[in-house]
Amino acid sequence: MNILSLLKRKELLFTEDVSNLERTFKDLLEGSRVLVIGGAGTIGQATSKEIFKRGPSALHIVDISENNMVELVRDIRSTLGYGKSDFKTFAIDSLSKEFDAFINTEGLYDYVFNLSALKHVRSESDPYTLMRLVNVNIFNTINSIQTANKMGSKNYFCVSTDKAANPVNMMGASKRIMEMFLMRESLNQKMSMARFANVAFSDGSLLHGFNQRISKNQPISAPNDVKRYFVTPQESGELCLMSGLLGENRDIFFPKLSEKLHLITFAEIAKRYLENLGYEAFECQSENEARAKTDELIKDKKWPCFFFESDTTGEKDFEEFFTDDEDLNLEKFKGVGVIRNEAVFDNKLLDQFESGISQLITNDNWNKKDIVDLFFLLLPDFAHKETGKYLDQRM
Repeated sequence: MNILSLLKRKELLFTEDVSNLERTFKDLLEGSRVLVIGGAGTIGQATSKEIFKRGPSALHIVDISENNMVELVRDIRSTLGYGKSDFKTFAIDSLSKEFDAFINTEGLYDYVFNLSALKHVRSESDPYTLMRLVNVNIFNTINSIQTANKMGSKNYFCVSTDKAANPVNMMGASKRIMEMFLMRESLNQKMSMARFANVAFSDGSLLHGFNQRISKNQPISAPNDVKRYFVTPQESGELCLMSGLLGENRDIFFPKLSEKLHLITFAEIAKRYLENLGYEAFECQSENEARAKTDELIKDKKWPCFFFESDTTGEKDFEEFFTDDEDLNLEKFKGVGVIRNEAVFDNKLLDQFESGISQLITNDNWNKKDIVDLFFLLLPDFAHKETGKYLDQRM
């Protein structure tokens, strides 16, 4: 599947910037030791490949997904070969004793890239997964930047999300709170971030689900009123590389809007996707109809689709990369914008949030409202709307 063709684009967004900066990338990475946390996800793999091809002294990757880590190694060996880097992967949790021992043994890292995250809006449907989202997206980030500081790292990079700008769901809000904690940590450790568009066909995404449905001869389901920006996996890796190596302290990089990058509905993507595979999208009126007509439609080179208006908790009609009151630099790069930040934070509120979450975990008993209330402590304008329906209740 040609992702650029599907997105109605002819070229990658950051080609000119990457070409202009190639010598700088190599100069910074040559002789450097790099640690990638969460390197087995789609963005993590793309970023790891961008780092590997510039020949660092060492590239060590940590992730809890053993299977995805194996695929990353096979992918790199099959495309880029072996290179000169000390390239190793470790299937461990970055909030574990094993990780502490790994850091103590493997030594210091010049650059730390944290790509670990719970990224799904559906993760807020129950209080237990939601608490893990808080721990991974916020407290794992605090722990890993403090680890980078202890090692004397030149820069710490962490991936954020476009959903952090005026968030409406807990995932986006968790990343916005993560950004607030990183403002405080930036007083001790130089750091940078990136806010993303949707990464097309990333693991677990709706577009990745299209591939799964096709392979299993199952109908496709997608909202027809939700618009998103899409970047390719390679573009996600290039954006992380640029921010992680070139970002000033507290900078947040994001893709600049242009004629190449525009909002697209999931239903529109689904129709293009099927057309590229030689099928016509057949719009059904219900999930039941789509399931019932699957076999007969596919024989006629038509694919059953159910397109619907979104009514699940946490869905935003469209995404945005920055808010009206953020300070932007749109001149530094051709395809990338930069949000410049001062170290502004409310120390007392951050401490209250941290102690509040800690108390819930200590009590070993909490509900979603307990966590939502703590989110409102830091985000009083949080536009969270509970509909009572979640993505797990959709096909």
